[in-house]
Amino acid sequence: MDVLLLGASGRIGRRVATELLSRGHSVTGVSRSGTAEGIDDDGFVAVAGDATDADQVARLAAGQDAVASALGPGEDDDPAVLTEMIGATVEGLRRAGVDRLVWTGGAGGLSVGPDTRLVETEEFPDEWEPVARAAIDAYGILEAADDLRWTYLAPAALIEPGERTGEYRTAEGELVADEDGDSYISMEDFAVALVDELESGDGIGSYLATGY
Repeated sequence: MDVLLLGASGRIGRRVATELLSRGHSVTGVSRSGTAEGIDDDGFVAVAGDATDADQVARLAAGQDAVASALGPGEDDDPAVLTEMIGATVEGLRRAGVDRLVWTGGAGGLSVGPDTRLVETEEFPDEWEPVARAAIDAYGILEAADDLRWTYLAPAALIEPGERTGEYRTAEGELVADEDGDSYISMEDFAVALVDELESGDGIGSYLATGY
């Protein structure tokens, strides 16, 4: 499979690229800088691109089998850039004639109880709320794209570098937590889940949560 990976230079993006390459897929990795440190594979090509520009997304997506996104706002970005990115990506895919998209979303919109989302709980950090709200708005744009085979793949409440075990659980629309109520996944296993979904398509049209 030829995959266009948006956000390839980030911590999650690099792990997704590594997972894709390990399974024999070809990856065109897009970042603002046009580089992705630590990836040295004949199946990987790094290119510069602006994910808020539909024309650029269309040009880069042309001829690809699928698009995966590990995009997120930079430290100096307005979180609302997420809606710009997803809007441009959706439009770019339409222009390119590519209909498969797996988008790395946010956990904030996941259900944790009756009529309660994670972002609405007292435990949710205040400093994360603007990004979580922007991610929910971005999901709304993707949800309306009924001409695409999309999956909105959310990590657990906590995601950080760790071990690749190849094990994880998924749930549709609901936060995945363990018996103690802790919600966690390593970036490595999230990358496994993303590539599994890209290959299988089991979660097409879903807000799919991951965790242990």
